[in-house]
Amino acid sequence: MAQGWQTPGWQSQRTTRTVDQAAYDAGLRSYMLRIFAYMAGGLAVTGLVAAMVASSPAMVQMIFGTPLKWVAMLAPIGVVLLFYGMIHRMSAATAQAVFWGYSALMGVSMASIFLVFTGQSIAQVFFISRRCS
Repeated sequence: MAQGWQTPGWQSQRTTRTVDQAAYDAGLRSYMLRIFAYMAGGLAVTGLVAAMVASSPAMVQMIFGTPLKWVAMLAPIGVVLLFYGMIHRMSAATAQAVFWGYSALMGVSMASIFLVFTGQSIAQVFFISRRCS
């Protein structure tokens, strides 16, 4: 009676739970890797668009030489608010398209950083913050 908890049924439940937990962990890992890949891609799009806008004198003049700079700086906030309100009604493809558009819009907004600081100082700060995380 003292060993009733060590029945064969208990052992099989424990093995099943371990297998289920391993499958769950593998699925979660796969899902998180996809999320991190999307976020890295979004960051890359933002950086590339920012560098392209800052390296084009015509784009810099068109955006930052006019009141359009306020639209470029504030539009990402509007997209976030719109995205928040509509996320449950969007298809996955639409949500992904909005994400990539938002990444590009953030690049336009952040192009001013490339106008103020050197590429070397931007890279240095990026890699310093990378080590701290």
